[in-house]
Amino acid sequence: MNKFYALFLFAIVAGNSSNAWAQQQSMYTMYAYNTLAYNPAYAGSAGAFDLNILHRHQWWGFGPNAPMTQNLTLHSPLPSKNIGLGLNMTFDRIAVSRSLDFFPTFAYRIKFGDHTVGSNGKKTGKGGYISLGLQGGVSNFNADWSQLNLDDANDPAFQVQRPNVWLPNFGAGIYVHTDKWFVGLSAPFLITNKLRRRTALEPADLPIAQQYRHYYFTAGYAFELTPDIVFRPTILFKNVGLFVERQQSLRIGAPNEFDIDAAFLFKNKFWVGASFRSAFELRASSYDSVDFWAAVMLGKGHRIGFSFDYTLTRLNPGVQGSYEIMYGFNLIRYEKGFDHPRYF
Repeated sequence: MNKFYALFLFAIVAGNSSNAWAQQQSMYTMYAYNTLAYNPAYAGSAGAFDLNILHRHQWWGFGPNAPMTQNLTLHSPLPSKNIGLGLNMTFDRIAVSRSLDFFPTFAYRIKFGDHTVGSNGKKTGKGGYISLGLQGGVSNFNADWSQLNLDDANDPAFQVQRPNVWLPNFGAGIYVHTDKWFVGLSAPFLITNKLRRRTALEPADLPIAQQYRHYYFTAGYAFELTPDIVFRPTILFKNVGLFVERQQSLRIGAPNEFDIDAAFLFKNKFWVGASFRSAFELRASSYDSVDFWAAVMLGKGHRIGFSFDYTLTRLNPGVQGSYEIMYGFNLIRYEKGFDHPRYF
């Protein structure tokens, strides 16, 4: 059963002609903490050196073939404040396949509005930044197809038993934010690299394994309900193959997907949130999961978090959901004892 389902998961990666609805790039429930993973323009926006490490275990209880993702992001503004530099590294495992992304990021930040700071160190102006970001690096994809039980041993998609390819790529994004709201738009991987060569026996119009462009739109706002309680709704919208020819997109693309998240911050220390993830397409819409998460600011810049996704697809009750564990550190500047809150 595990190997059969693993083969289904690999459909869009291996390049079979059958319909397969999935996204190639990693998803995260606590996406607000590693925004750099999908938008290079986020680099430097934390106002100080920021590190985030996240481990995601997809479909816990499915067995050793369940997808697993590990992500590390770090970024910081340079002393000039107009430039942010960062690094995004992601490791993905899906059964017998592995992928590793290594992408340095660069952002140019442009101030707008009033950036006045009061005597207590708290920003009193309503200014913000428009940030334009680029990233460039390399991905490695490798697999061991010999561990699969194939219905067709001559399937051209699996003739190279242990593929191992290096794929250069680059991406771009824009991120606009103040202390109270943000809007972002990005495409982190713009080159549609082929994952294997077409064989002489395959029709020229048959789709084969390749990378597809993923587009992200995100937005959020922080409402200060009381001096001790902040309400922060956010949305993350994802699309694959936006500019791919429509018929081809329906064959090998993925449905549009969105995450709607609502979170509360108490006393600038404790975050509690819940979100809903769904995929929608004219022909194939579905509910994905309901998610719950919490994070704690431990002081001196340290933070930890945990999330759990309750699966709403047909995989339930066969799986126990998905979970994430997160650790982060932010080199916050202290001015006269004031710890400036950050909502994004």
